[in-house]
Amino acid sequence: MEGTPPMERRTELKSALRIEDVPTVRAIVAQKLREAIMSGNLKPGQRLVERELCEMMGVSRPSIREALRLLEADGLVNTVPHRGPMVSTISLDEARQLYAARAVLEGFAGRECARLHDPAVVRRIGDALTRLKTALAKPDMIAVLEAKTDFYAALIGGCQNSFIERMLKPLHDRITLLRITSMSQPKRINKSLREVTAIWRAIQSGDKDLAERCCVDHVKAAAVAALDMIQRSMAEEKA
Repeated sequence: MEGTPPMERRTELKSALRIEDVPTVRAIVAQKLREAIMSGNLKPGQRLVERELCEMMGVSRPSIREALRLLEADGLVNTVPHRGPMVSTISLDEARQLYAARAVLEGFAGRECARLHDPAVVRRIGDALTRLKTALAKPDMIAVLEAKTDFYAALIGGCQNSFIERMLKPLHDRITLLRITSMSQPKRINKSLREVTAIWRAIQSGDKDLAERCCVDHVKAAAVAALDMIQRSMAEEKA
């Protein structure tokens, strides 16, 4: 170190001390609220009162507002005139449209993943699947949702099509509002695990047709469970 020029020493010190990717308060608040929505602690249609959130989270009102704007951009929060921000709800028609679009796009993503057959992508999907099985065994529903999110992210990213990725992300953000309830049904959990395992095996084997079919079948099965859940909820509200 003694023979190192002063300029290089300063550069090395700066590099060693530099802190990267420090999360902002806004990002932390947004993540906490996202987790509360995913876990069902904040339910669809529930009002998000800034004053109450400030007290619960111990942060300033501007931080809450900025975080809510981030979640609104993701479709998880909706600002209603004269009522303020609320956790978004999904109507029966909207759910049908979401799943129909998702089936087409995700089927293509699965097909491309199998065609490209990138070992790193196959490994990433497999790792997410392993975490999903571990979370289901506990069971830990937050970990389940996180593992499924990672699974879909690996699948979507693995098709190497930025347009597909940009279109699918908001769909998955919206579907998150339904997933926590549908995944709480034991029969659906086990069936979903078999479906995503089949997707991974098809991609692992490089079978394009099978990967696409497995992805479409998985989305259709998820749609049946979600639509049934919405219809039962509507019937209960009318009763």
